[in-house]
Amino acid sequence: MASVPEDPTGETAHGPTIAGAEGAAEDPGPAEPGESTLHTLWGQLRNVERLLQLPGRAMGEVEERLLPAWRRRTDGEARWAVSVAVVLAIVLQLTLPAKLAFPPRWLLPTIGSALLVGLVVANPRRIDHRSTRLRATSILLTGVMSIANAVSAARLIANLLNGTATEDAGVLLRWGGAIWLTNVVVFALWYWELDRGGPGARAEGVRQYPDLLFAQMGTPNVAPSTWEPEFLDYFYLAFTNATAFSPTDVIPLSRWTKMMMLLQSVVSVSTLVLVIARAVNILK
Repeated sequence: MASVPEDPTGETAHGPTIAGAEGAAEDPGPAEPGESTLHTLWGQLRNVERLLQLPGRAMGEVEERLLPAWRRRTDGEARWAVSVAVVLAIVLQLTLPAKLAFPPRWLLPTIGSALLVGLVVANPRRIDHRSTRLRATSILLTGVMSIANAVSAARLIANLLNGTATEDAGVLLRWGGAIWLTNVVVFALWYWELDRGGPGARAEGVRQYPDLLFAQMGTPNVAPSTWEPEFLDYFYLAFTNATAFSPTDVIPLSRWTKMMMLLQSVVSVSTLVLVIARAVNILK
């Protein structure tokens, strides 16, 4: 009959051997260097074996301890913040005069409202999984708002250049501020929707390499292990990029994020410089 193999710790597959029991009672003296290394390796293998035999729930607890939230599957983020931002952008578009809005003036705000209602009805609470249909609707909504705001910004700049804009400095600043803030919301939505495949993919932990590197990712010891980027983090990124015209504490890693931030800076500086210069010139 084949003998049961004995491991260096004095245990077999069925428990401690007699030699192991005797070894516990008698001090064998200092171990040789090679024997000590063998004991260490065997202990590590035993630990790995125990981890692999853990049930699914216990493995999830181990993963939570070893990986930050932004690199593993999570419950996803609540939808309320992004919904409030979209409503704000639609309201800002409605405050602009007809000569700056996309014609007809009611078309794009109505489409944006309908798309938002559809998203909220389909997924009212948390964005915790990938859905091709919902993501396509969300990207379409962001695209509609982007077109509306781009048209408004272009018309305002054209009116400023040809001298047909309003002669009221307060009204001009209000128009420019509405377009600028809408620009911040729109780019925040693009960053939020495209970073690592979107909110659904981030919740499932599909992509491990980020497009945008937040400070908590580079220095995980400054934030709890449950931290992960949400819409308000992307809104802060869009706001600081629109005011500083360059990255602040969020680093763009992929090429599309660099080009997106460059485009946002160009739109922002063009709007601010022309609007403020004209407003100061006609200010009474």
